Amino acid sequence: PFTQNMKSRGCFPQPPAEEDEDDFDNTLAAIDTYNCFAYLWSAARASYGVRRGRVCFEIKINEEVSVKHLPSTEPDPHVVRIGWSLDSCSTQLGEEPFSCGYGGTGKKSTSSRFENYRDKFAENDVIGCFEDFECGNDVELSFTKNAKWMGTAFRIQKGALGGQALYPHVLVKNCAVEFNFGQRAELYCSVLPGYTFIQHLPLSERIRGTVGPKSKAECEILMMVGLPATGKTTWAIKQAASNPSKKYNILGTNAIMGKMQVMGLRRQRNYAGRWDVLIQQKRSYILDQTNVYGSAQRRKMRPYEGFQRKAIAICPTDEDLKDRTIKQNDEEAKDVPDHAVLEMKANFMLPDVGDFLDEVLFIELQREEADKLVRQYNEEGRKAGPHPEKRFDNRGGGSFRGSGGWRRFPAL
Repeated sequence: PFTQNMKSRGCFPQPPAEEDEDDFDNTLAAIDTYNCFAYLWSAARASYGVRRGRVCFEIKINEEVSVKHLPSTEPDPHVVRIGWSLDSCSTQLGEEPFSCGYGGTGKKSTSSRFENYRDKFAENDVIGCFEDFECGNDVELSFTKNAKWMGTAFRIQKGALGGQALYPHVLVKNCAVEFNFGQRAELYCSVLPGYTFIQHLPLSERIRGTVGPKSKAECEILMMVGLPATGKTTWAIKQAASNPSKKYNILGTNAIMGKMQVMGLRRQRNYAGRWDVLIQQKRSYILDQTNVYGSAQRRKMRPYEGFQRKAIAICPTDEDLKDRTIKQNDEEAKDVPDHAVLEMKANFMLPDVGDFLDEVLFIELQREEADKLVRQYNEEGRKAGPHPEKRFDNRGGGSFRGSGGWRRFPAL
């Protein structure tokens, strides 16, 4: 079953010893432990995709997991979205081009466009997923529910795919699911005639998805450093988009809120609390937080010993920062309390290459100019005096800022 796991810690532990990956038969079509992110909305792509023929797989919704901690107003607390996507797509199935999903709400989606499709589905239902490359100039994607055909859901022009393969993809919230890629002796349900289970295709006809790093040394952790509204999130998103092969996981407020979307729309609710993430998997990350405290920089990099550890310091001019702060407040309703910003300024420390950092990159102002500006901020913040509230040092995973408090992200 595809399950979720989230742990909270008051602080980061010492870096764990590098663990061997689970034994995995690389010839199998199966859920890929690298092409996934098992927090909030949990998602995964299969290890193999195809770019020709008529191929299928099945998914069974085994259980809708108890979510007594969620409020009664939570829309659709149990959802499975199943379909196909390119290897280069994000894990949020149905929310970008060439990412096509059929959800338990009865809707289909691609590019975050949600439309009525057919029947809803839930616990104990079996969904068959069918991909047909033999329809002339188009690829047709269709589904069955408990062996009943739901009709063609998507048509994609082959030319638009550019020869790229489409991969089985699942996105779930509070559900346990099980797949049949052809490895089961018995089918969950009968499938449409003329289709072959992806596992039954010769290996030469399957396209392997991105293979994860073999060691931590192949992974990167990029720690953003900068005051609120400097452009850290913008830089992180562009970095991830321009380096799709690295499959960066962005850890920050916007990224987390994106994985808590309902029907492709961001939640407007604020959460009070702290969100802690313990990462031990071999992946590349961008830590999108302020990280202006020297103590926070050291603490956050310690668990990533063995990774390529880099700091990305973004220091625009003071005038540019003021303009960006106003724009952010207007567009995103992010109002960071003045006392919090002043405290960050008082304690702002630019990172240096050393025991916990292999490289420091400066975006916009370079080191010498950035040093002068930070000294100016230090003086400004210290003159304002200490504030009685808790320090905004992103302790234990990060202050995801709200109006005068912390945001809580419940496990979904």
